[in-house]
Amino acid sequence: MNISKTLWALCQMKRNEKLSPAKLRALQQRRLRRLLHYAWEHSPYYREAFEKAGMTEKELDTVPLSALPPLDKSDLLEHFNRLVTAPDLEQGKLRRFDAMETADRRPFLGKYHLVHSSGSTGEPGYFVYDETAWDTMLLGILRGALWGMSMPQILRLLAGRPRILYIAATDGRYGGAMAVGDGVDGVGASQMYLDIKTPLSRWVQQVKEYRPNFIIGYPSAIKILAELAQWGEISLEVLRVVSCGEPLGAGLRKFLEDTLHTEVINFYGASESLALGVEGDPAEGMLLFDDLNIIEQGPDGLYLTCLYNFVQPLIRYRLTDRITIEEASGLWPFSRAVGLLGRNEDVLWFEDGEGRREFLHPLAIEGFCIPGLLDYQFRQTGRDSFEILAEAASASAYENIERELRRQLGSILLEKGLSYLTFSIRFVEEIRPDPATGKKRLVLTLPQGERRNVG
Repeated sequence: MNISKTLWALCQMKRNEKLSPAKLRALQQRRLRRLLHYAWEHSPYYREAFEKAGMTEKELDTVPLSALPPLDKSDLLEHFNRLVTAPDLEQGKLRRFDAMETADRRPFLGKYHLVHSSGSTGEPGYFVYDETAWDTMLLGILRGALWGMSMPQILRLLAGRPRILYIAATDGRYGGAMAVGDGVDGVGASQMYLDIKTPLSRWVQQVKEYRPNFIIGYPSAIKILAELAQWGEISLEVLRVVSCGEPLGAGLRKFLEDTLHTEVINFYGASESLALGVEGDPAEGMLLFDDLNIIEQGPDGLYLTCLYNFVQPLIRYRLTDRITIEEASGLWPFSRAVGLLGRNEDVLWFEDGEGRREFLHPLAIEGFCIPGLLDYQFRQTGRDSFEILAEAASASAYENIERELRRQLGSILLEKGLSYLTFSIRFVEEIRPDPATGKKRLVLTLPQGERRNVG
């Protein structure tokens, strides 16, 4: 979309903020029924799943969403080609495109936006948006990033050509990087990417040259930028900060607000639907975009139904996030997410023999996909050393896993300027969860006293 069309469409979407909760639920239901019928007619997987659940197409007009079968990542991987509604989409072709083509914003076949998603290990999954779905999602992201602003305020902001800095993982088909880039293009602002794998010295140089006044990215990465400003290594005058990609705790939010002297918007998204919700005022909580998605709270977790993506329908897709959903209250017609939890890891800080500091972000060292590797964990052992604990399917896979880990990690450390680090790989029977949280941690840092002068 060009700038005028983008702004007009954003204005139309913002009208949903003024609907009553009842009218918003009615809009949500109309969009749901349209999606269900489309999936019945164009997706062999869903038609078969609905019929197995005893549904007829006519019943899709009234059946409760909770009565429909759920979907998880393993189902998506197994049935991808029968689930999507476009005959020219095949999972094998997507894998080849992802492996062979440069990771940029160029669409697959010129018309499908591909978001690569995987956990710490495992086979990559793909979430595909056609142009209509992508444009709708971009509007949701713009609404969130500019949350609380009226259209006249938005127009005045954009007239000043804000200099937007996106600071996160940017060297792959990550949904956030691609969406922010296209969204910034859509409103005519300028932008610069700052990758978490870039050495800290280059951060300082690039920020000094670009002088950003609008910052979007991982809160842990923005924290490093704020610390650089606090230490006097860079100077920042920021209009707004948008935190995304990781949980934002109350303490970190206050630190960013106090250090950067601006408001912080907490954005909630996922590869499955890049626009899920926003938190402007912590007192209001995380507001869910009920006009774009339905998020159900089931007995075994959350289920997402994306209401705008028809090329890859996700109906009752299981999410790993843990939240409590409350009905709409206060100024907004949207439901609220309370207690949003997700992976929130410490950044690993190291120091070379001459006292130069450098960090390794957890999201730069996740996503290793190696046959036989079930799980892994980084444990910092010193200011210039760490070890990797690896859980393997069998001892026969040890040699290949170690070779691939050293190769892939060596490339990351070289790019980051951390080749001086030493590390070892130790195979263990199981990566155990943290007893305090019940979650497996990707990184274990040095005790606070040992790292106080490192990071």
